Amino acid sequence: MRKLLFGLSLCTAGIVQAQKIPDPRPFAKTITADDLKKHLYIVAGKDFEGRETATEGQRKAAAYIENDFRNLGLKPGNGSDYQLYYPVFQDSLASAGLTVGDQTFALNKDFFVNVSGNYSAELLGSEVVFAGYGISDNNRDDYKGLDVKGKIVLVLGSQPAGAPPPGRRAFYVRQEAAQSHGAAAVLILQDNAARNFFGAKGNMYLNEYKKTIYPNSFYVTDKVAQAILGDDYKNAVAGQGAGKTYTVNVGMKLQKTILQLKSSDVLGFLEGTDLKDQIVVISAHYDHLGKRDTVIYYGADDDGSGTVSVLELAEAFTKAKAAGKGPRRSILFLANSGEEKGLFGSQYYSEHPTYPLDHTTVDLNIDMIGRIDPNRKVGDSTNYVYVVGSDKLSTDLKPISEGNNKKYTKMELDYKFDDPSDPERIYYRSDHYNFARKGVPIIFYFDGIHKDYHKPSDTPDKINYDIMEKRARLVFFTAWEMANRNDMLKRDIPLNDPGR
Repeated sequence: MRKLLFGLSLCTAGIVQAQKIPDPRPFAKTITADDLKKHLYIVAGKDFEGRETATEGQRKAAAYIENDFRNLGLKPGNGSDYQLYYPVFQDSLASAGLTVGDQTFALNKDFFVNVSGNYSAELLGSEVVFAGYGISDNNRDDYKGLDVKGKIVLVLGSQPAGAPPPGRRAFYVRQEAAQSHGAAAVLILQDNAARNFFGAKGNMYLNEYKKTIYPNSFYVTDKVAQAILGDDYKNAVAGQGAGKTYTVNVGMKLQKTILQLKSSDVLGFLEGTDLKDQIVVISAHYDHLGKRDTVIYYGADDDGSGTVSVLELAEAFTKAKAAGKGPRRSILFLANSGEEKGLFGSQYYSEHPTYPLDHTTVDLNIDMIGRIDPNRKVGDSTNYVYVVGSDKLSTDLKPISEGNNKKYTKMELDYKFDDPSDPERIYYRSDHYNFARKGVPIIFYFDGIHKDYHKPSDTPDKINYDIMEKRARLVFFTAWEMANRNDMLKRDIPLNDPGR
């Protein structure tokens, strides 16, 4: 009897393993240009105010996505909740002051502060060391021979001859150099251009506890520098006289508050059948840049196009399940926020997954699939998509991707951004990266950088809905096989992660 039962169980297992994947084409047809357009004019419309993370516009977009998931019959992807909330912090400047001797200087006229790069403190020093350009690296050390421990240093914010122009990073380079040599505070003499980098609020961040606390650093004008350097000012701005100490009373005051905000990812879950404990993730970020004063950054392509594609894919899969053709694996439809701030939402999910990452076979991430790359000079610009990362973690993935494209959509799959030396570093710039760094195989679907990227002019009327439909269907066909094939993807390529 035991032998007979064993034989029957083997036979049953063989039938399961040999079952044919159902035809996805009837359900792919439900993903239409008209439906994508209808969703996108709402998601990238005025009411959602550009969907900036931790704002009312983002919360409205999250509610819209949640309501769509609920109406489709998807289960909540976070226990009993469709949203996975995470904390966001932001610095807000309360006050700042600067005095040199008996002179008091005005904030945002004579000096400027990066609120995120400073901490609340009152610093009173009687000596200032002029440290040239304030650079200390393998090529140049302006601190060589200087004792600046516990002292205020004054440095030039411009670059020495032959060096590239200063940018945002120049501020942090000087902070880091000053910190490594023990300076208590830094005054950076810089022209007007750099002052535009800083405002009353800092960038958002996820962890309120900093790994390194750098010395407080103010940008100052020539008026402040002259008050410190006196007759040496002209030589100093010419890069001469580094190392000299000036005996002068300097007061630096800064007070800031830390705003405690929150944002959320939106998760819809479609339960599978015999392989329901294994997960396919289909993701996109629904946040964008918000608005500046009254100017809205609509983010239709970036990434309204990916967001509404996820909604359409969710509808296609739920219709398949209603027709008795539901996926074997479960599918998590994941709409992330915080991507534009530094991949916040996907980072939080990857650290707090609602479904185990070792049971997650793939993440198919959609970020910008509604436009045509004006810089693409080869092939058919009306029938392509950039496919990124399919060869990075699994030898199974790229052949599956190409096989489904050859069978169904017949698009040009462009691997330009798979090149590790590509200067855009696209592989590291969207939410798939946080799955890849955890070892989950990924594909990132992308249309390229166009003139409206990160501008208010990225609006729904500029989307090519026909090519967007075709690209979304390619994702669907690929996801269909991922959700129904017998085996999870092999993870047989070592993760080569230099970090973002």
